[in-house]
Amino acid sequence: MGNELDEKLEGLLDKYTELLLGESTDELKQDVKQWVIYSHIAKSMPPLAKHYNETYPEAKEEIKHTIQRIKQLNEAHRANKDR
Repeated sequence: MGNELDEKLEGLLDKYTELLLGESTDELKQDVKQWVIYSHIAKSMPPLAKHYNETYPEAKEEIKHTIQRIKQLNEAHRANKDR
């Protein structure tokens, strides 16, 4: 796209990552982006996600690790925020 919308969506992703995890780095934003895309597809088109998981089992494992990492970082961020 390379336009104003890209910049605004990038800013939205940056803020979302920061609010979710307590910081926003390029690596964390990439993880969040992958998690958001995969989660949306899995919820809106479960057969497609199932096909993807069967076709690419190694990618399925990678996304599982990414989701677990995000969950752990979010829990740690919330715990620190409550102090």
